Amino acid sequence: MKILAGVSATTTLLLTGAVAGLFFAYSVSVMIGLDAIKPDQAIAAMRGINEKIQNPVFLPAFLLTPVAAVITGVLLLVLGQRAAGIVFLLAAAAYVLGALVPSFAVNIPMNDALDTARVPAAEAARVWSDYSSRWTLWNHVRTVSSAVGLLLVGLGLFLWGRQV
Repeated sequence: MKILAGVSATTTLLLTGAVAGLFFAYSVSVMIGLDAIKPDQAIAAMRGINEKIQNPVFLPAFLLTPVAAVITGVLLLVLGQRAAGIVFLLAAAAYVLGALVPSFAVNIPMNDALDTARVPAAEAARVWSDYSSRWTLWNHVRTVSSAVGLLLVGLGLFLWGRQV
């Protein structure tokens, strides 16, 4: 059971770090880069990103991060590692509430609307400005929440390591 918990904790660390890094990259480079080009090009680029990000590497990482954290938390609780287990469960909660909920409530619906909108050239600047500012704000929330989740995973590993 200890080996399974170790594999699960490692998986949680890798998934949480990968997703936090992805959200961070959007906040500090991708959206800034898209804002620096012509709005019609930014819209076209974001549509392409929205289509291609739905792939067999990203989707499992995005959706299974909190599952891995919960599995790790439960395994650690069963092993008598109460503090570490609770911290992994808190990491899952931080990710669900701060990354998944905003994604499904705000970012993904905005992506879907952008993907299906017919945007006349004269409206591209306004459409992109409205989209980018709101989307980026909520991505910052996802970034911070994922980073908090990553810190909690690190804390959980630290607490577990002190007890082993």
